[in-house]
Amino acid sequence: MPRIAEVRAPAEPSSPEQRARHLRILRAAARMGAEKGLERVQMHEVAKEAGVAIATLYRYFPSKTHLFTAVMAEQIDRFEESLPQPEPGTAPEDAVADVLVLASRQLLRRPALAAAMLQSANAANAAANPVADTGRIDRTFRQIVLRTLGIREPTVMDVTLIRLLMQCWHGVLQSSLNGLSSVPDTESDIRIACRLLLAPRSNAAAGPAPVLTARVRRSARR
Repeated sequence: MPRIAEVRAPAEPSSPEQRARHLRILRAAARMGAEKGLERVQMHEVAKEAGVAIATLYRYFPSKTHLFTAVMAEQIDRFEESLPQPEPGTAPEDAVADVLVLASRQLLRRPALAAAMLQSANAANAAANPVADTGRIDRTFRQIVLRTLGIREPTVMDVTLIRLLMQCWHGVLQSSLNGLSSVPDTESDIRIACRLLLAPRSNAAAGPAPVLTARVRRSARR
């Protein structure tokens, strides 16, 4: 697992030109990650591919972990924008399973890039210094699942179940990338996990569920 050195906080693009450079870097890293995998990608090659100075690349992404965690965050954002509406009559937990199966198929089309993103996100989560894009990944994932479930006011249990589902999904994907699970088994595992983990969600409960406390709301927004 790659380590994150003690580095300053990454810069955030503010102008249209900076945002365009930032996006070019992410797209270049995604192309190279899909071809080479995380270990063989070199930062100077990403800078050259994106048409930016190496100093610019490091200003936005101090390490490959930062870079590929940001690639994952950007890809999840794009996935969210392109999501179709659930088929009428689909049970909420099955609608979430459909979303995760679709996301898995897209990720597994480029296994080297998927492995690079998952490895980087795991390293970022374990780092002493927080990587902002890990929070962005968690928030977007949570928004997708809550919207698909039709939950507007998540409870403590909802937040917990979605966190567990995300961890389970990452594990199932990693198993598939390691060749330990076939594609049909991967998709079956995802569907079973959604049914088991989302069964106690708040809008399926017989009685009222506890509303999020202020502390949990703050945690959910991070």
